Amino acid sequence: MNATARAIGAGFLSAAALVALGAVPATAAEAPPRAQTPEKAASAPATLDTLSRFFARDGALARSAARPRIEEASVPVRVLSPEFVAGKAGAPVARVEFHASKAVASDGQTASLWTARRADGDWQVVNIATGDDEIRYADQGARALPGGIVFREPQIDAWYVQKGAKVLPLDEDAVRAVGRNGTSLAAYRDRVVKAYGAKLPGSAYARKGAAGGYDTGSPAHEEPLVTAAAATAGAGAVLAMALIGARALRRRRTA
Repeated sequence: MNATARAIGAGFLSAAALVALGAVPATAAEAPPRAQTPEKAASAPATLDTLSRFFARDGALARSAARPRIEEASVPVRVLSPEFVAGKAGAPVARVEFHASKAVASDGQTASLWTARRADGDWQVVNIATGDDEIRYADQGARALPGGIVFREPQIDAWYVQKGAKVLPLDEDAVRAVGRNGTSLAAYRDRVVKAYGAKLPGSAYARKGAAGGYDTGSPAHEEPLVTAAAATAGAGAVLAMALIGARALRRRRTA
């Protein structure tokens, strides 16, 4: 199975995969329209046209009937920070990797548009993923711990919210990791250091050509990643989809 087919199967399409499908012309991927905010990039006519193709890709509805719309403002998507795992003084638990906007089709299908800032300061859509996990967990975290930071631990596909010394789980993967009542930030650091500390850049694990901070786990639940970084090569945007240079990403779950 080629990379494009695997991306579709996993529910992820990078700009490179979209070009391969003919959803956008190569020139559009190489020189995207200027957009000064994530919302403008997400709602651009070319993006909406690509979304129509995305929502119609499995024959669920005709492309002309998709009528995608962008709902709400974009949210920053944070991922567990390698500096935090490495124990760097003052390092936040997570860092912003991209922004996400929620797209909805006429039949109720949802998708998450990932946008990244280009070298020239404008924003570019770099990936489309099925579902609305990023937006949904941002909302859930704001309710669970107002003013907290929502982030994802990609190695186990877990979502959390952190504020001060408190870390609360937002999904069942996180509950299994830290318990239903959550844990302290110090205890969470101890856990991730134990799990990933030996797999950071420069480690023997990374030098062996392994995933560099990503525990591949069970292959039955994973799909090779078509990275957003590939879609923005030369544009100055590099996204770490896992801790460092992940080669795989868990299949997005559906309810």
